[in-house]
Amino acid sequence: MALTKVVAEDKIEVVGDYKHVQVRTRTSVIETGVDDNGDATSVELSSSYHRHVLTCSIKTGNTVWADTDISGESTEVQAICNAVWTDAVKTLYQTAMDAA
Repeated sequence: MALTKVVAEDKIEVVGDYKHVQVRTRTSVIETGVDDNGDATSVELSSSYHRHVLTCSIKTGNTVWADTDISGESTEVQAICNAVWTDAVKTLYQTAMDAA
């Protein structure tokens, strides 16, 4: 029997007026082997989830807005962020956060 850890983004959602991108990552531990009949087996022993949310802009130094760094995200998440975070969305988000 062998144990394998599998980490995969299993859900990516775009939420709200400001197009927040929610990323859910599933981590599974899989046991693989061979049963008494010689057939391959695969059983998930455990799984867990982690979520993180990306916003289109971040404020630095209480005065300057900057684009959120998404370089550490998967290419799929980057593509979604680049598609939904238009200049209009960024301006809307920044204006709302400044007013809050």
